[in-house]
Amino acid sequence: MPARRLRTLQWRRSLEEIQERAGSLEMAVARDYDDAEAGAHLIFRVPLRQIGESEIVVEHPVALGRHLPFEDAAELVAIFAIGQNRWSFRTRVVGRGALCDGRGREVAILRLAMPDRVDRCQRRDYYRMNTAHLSLPDVDLWPLLDLQSVVLAERANELAIELERSGDGMPAVPAGSDIRPEVGPPIRVTLLNVGGGGIGVGVPQEHAQILSRTRFFWTSLSLAPEIRTPFCATARVVHTHLEGGNTVYAGMAFEFAHNPVHQRFVSEQICRFIALQQRANHAMRGGPAPVRQSA
Repeated sequence: MPARRLRTLQWRRSLEEIQERAGSLEMAVARDYDDAEAGAHLIFRVPLRQIGESEIVVEHPVALGRHLPFEDAAELVAIFAIGQNRWSFRTRVVGRGALCDGRGREVAILRLAMPDRVDRCQRRDYYRMNTAHLSLPDVDLWPLLDLQSVVLAERANELAIELERSGDGMPAVPAGSDIRPEVGPPIRVTLLNVGGGGIGVGVPQEHAQILSRTRFFWTSLSLAPEIRTPFCATARVVHTHLEGGNTVYAGMAFEFAHNPVHQRFVSEQICRFIALQQRANHAMRGGPAPVRQSA
């Protein structure tokens, strides 16, 4: 039997292998609703801690020091990878808690329901599978020519989103008219995942040379329709590697040394997006709004 077929049938053993290697899962809120506009998913990479008979234990996802507001019974899509092969499954949050890691630290955890089966992701599109189709958002990157010039642009972006939240839900600043720092020509990339302190993006190979020429980038991420005004932040390239499909993966860390107060704003937008997705799911099912549980 081909190895990939065997791993699909013996998926529990594959999860155990990931745990033994101190590996991670990727997870996102599963959309139960069909918005008229194309919506985005944020995929979070989380360390896999334990495999039980009826549950999977992962670290509670964090964005810039803040635990993301995943509610009890939140429906999720999870993905695990071995080499260039990926599998996915639907699950839900069944509990939370804390445990000690190998260094004696207490870490917050989420308990996820063990699936009945997993499905292999399509080879040409790792984020299209039988369980769900994850729509990955685009990110615009501008090479930064002057790092200090971002302070005014970041504050303008904060004000624009504050205006959107207090208004009628439409963007406060028309596309193309926002204030930008001193930057070079932009490139458009795909947001593959969000980590505790940054993002991972897929860069088309024809644009990959810029990653070795420039360290800092001005980033603009659209999370419409939940958040219509794109939010912006400064990020620096930490590492890169070649992925399949002529794409270069770039791990980027958010940079706030020049403007520390912007860190809270960025983490708030990520948390708000996750909360709005779950609220829309509950509204579609006709249930009451979720009550957030503390981590």
